[in-house]
Amino acid sequence: MKGLSSQIFEVIVDEYGTEEVVRRLADPYWFQALSCTLAYDWHSSGTTTVVCGVLKSAIDPEKLGFCVVGGKGKASKKTISGIATFGDKFGLGEEKIESAKYASKVCAKVDNATIQDGYRLYHHSLVLSEKGSWAVIQQGMNTGEGYARRYQWSDGVRDFVCEPHSGIICDRAHEEVLNMVSKDSAGARDVSVDLVNENPDRLKRMYETIRPGGQASLLSWTDEGAIGTGGEVPAYKLPKRVNWAALKRAYEIQPKDYEEMIGISGIGPATVRGLSLVCDLIYGEHASWKDPVKYSFAFGGKDGVPYPVDRKAMDESTELLKTALQDANIEDKERLNALKRLRRFAQTVPR
Repeated sequence: MKGLSSQIFEVIVDEYGTEEVVRRLADPYWFQALSCTLAYDWHSSGTTTVVCGVLKSAIDPEKLGFCVVGGKGKASKKTISGIATFGDKFGLGEEKIESAKYASKVCAKVDNATIQDGYRLYHHSLVLSEKGSWAVIQQGMNTGEGYARRYQWSDGVRDFVCEPHSGIICDRAHEEVLNMVSKDSAGARDVSVDLVNENPDRLKRMYETIRPGGQASLLSWTDEGAIGTGGEVPAYKLPKRVNWAALKRAYEIQPKDYEEMIGISGIGPATVRGLSLVCDLIYGEHASWKDPVKYSFAFGGKDGVPYPVDRKAMDESTELLKTALQDANIEDKERLNALKRLRRFAQTVPR
């Protein structure tokens, strides 16, 4: 996998430049195709974790002009220091380095707190180019079912809290997912900010009035079907604990928008969920409950699906790309042009 991936990216950099590499890695469908080419199954959690690990160890940042930092588990906590290290090596300057650090933090916060789909992040990688462009590739695991979900971002994001992803990929969707970064949650985001900018004692009183035991049913507070999906009382499960200390801190800070609000330490999933409940039941601003996930073999897969890995074919492909690059390096483009002609020919062959 390391040998084949290094040759693939040398060709891409040679043909299109480093910035195109970062753009492609941010694309969930291109990343999926890359992982299948490197012999990972379309449904495997290793699609994300191992491919990012392979790129991290196989890519020469000084030669190709980009790096991969972070990773799975404890390695994810080293993302910020990795950005600083390679940012200095690339000579990016403080502004671009800080921008990449902020992107790493806010992307993780958004996917952990504002999209409540049951997947908890355990992998976080950031791709950084020598010009400062970035892509974030992170993954969560549903501990109850053992399924993985990949979240991807590009530096082309216009708004970190409104439809920000380049894609969210999983092989299953869920019926009820609180999605506070949906465009349909814009009103709920605005009211959430208004709420935290008020005295938290008032917010606490409102919240306590809608806790279980205060009424026979949530139906007594809303028109049936006003919240959630399917014409039923939604999946509003009141958080067992809201971080009132964090909300007091937010009141002192007075965040100007939702992005600044969720960046405050201590404002996590429970607090975001509690605020969305108050927005809905008291102010009538409904958050989106639609799962934002999208659905998505070359040398086979590690578990034999759809067929076992053909290592000989992988090695031959690696050698072909390596030879093509060697020829290209001595200004002989014929081998790369032959690959282009082969691609065009393959597109015309009936399948």
